[in-house]
Amino acid sequence: MPGVALLVFREVLEAALIVSIVCAATRGVPRRGLFVTGGIGLGITGALLVALGADLIANLASGAGQNIFNAGVLLVAVAMIGWHVVWMSGHARELSQQMNAIGGAVSTGSSSLTLLLVVVALAVLREGSEIVLFLYGMAAGGIGAADLASGMALGVSGGALLGFALYFGLLRIPLRHFFSVTNGMLLLLASGLAATAAGFLVQSDWLPTWGSQLWNTSWLLSNGSLAGKTLGILIGYNATPEGMQIAFYMTTLILLLVSMRWQQRRVPVPVPAPAVRQVSLETAT
Repeated sequence: MPGVALLVFREVLEAALIVSIVCAATRGVPRRGLFVTGGIGLGITGALLVALGADLIANLASGAGQNIFNAGVLLVAVAMIGWHVVWMSGHARELSQQMNAIGGAVSTGSSSLTLLLVVVALAVLREGSEIVLFLYGMAAGGIGAADLASGMALGVSGGALLGFALYFGLLRIPLRHFFSVTNGMLLLLASGLAATAAGFLVQSDWLPTWGSQLWNTSWLLSNGSLAGKTLGILIGYNATPEGMQIAFYMTTLILLLVSMRWQQRRVPVPVPAPAVRQVSLETAT
């Protein structure tokens, strides 16, 4: 049971951290909860379908189908998060002013809701499919249903609680700094996901390594530890990276930074409307 709980906890934590950051970045968007719930539902449904077709997926591309599938999911998430970061870089000041003015009831349009739905669904899909496949293998290996259920309950609750803690911690950031902080976190998150996708493609022999294990900091912080796993999600930390992973990380980071700067220059800075002076009839006459 402890082994089941630990694995489920780590997978749920990864999805929960991604969802928490994206939810915080879309702070104040109406009907956000509905789209988050819908994304979780779609992700769980997709994970079950992936589990049912696991053999078919694994046998695709000469046995590398699962890795390619994972890489594809991650790259789509990178594209969606990257789009949001670029868009927000040009509208953050305007949204901050609106949220200050109307108490947080700001609408960034249907595009933010669509992004939220897709990223939540993809995060739950990837981690959920791994959980389902793992639990299926454990059940086939003789682990009892009670141990599986209790381990899954502990893992899900623990991962979800840490995700909520991150979310509410982000909401405590002063509004004038909020969008800058969440944009920075999304930037690092997208770069880390791109590097992880590159690792899957290297494992599938679709890309060269460009140098295997450029460095090894496992003695300081291993990838398998809770802190290493968390930093891997949040900033793309990898104790033993390959050259291709570094290339994907830096390319994504630089591309998004350049796009953000371009968007900031393209979108004019909103200027508050000047106050209307009240002129009395006595003064006018």
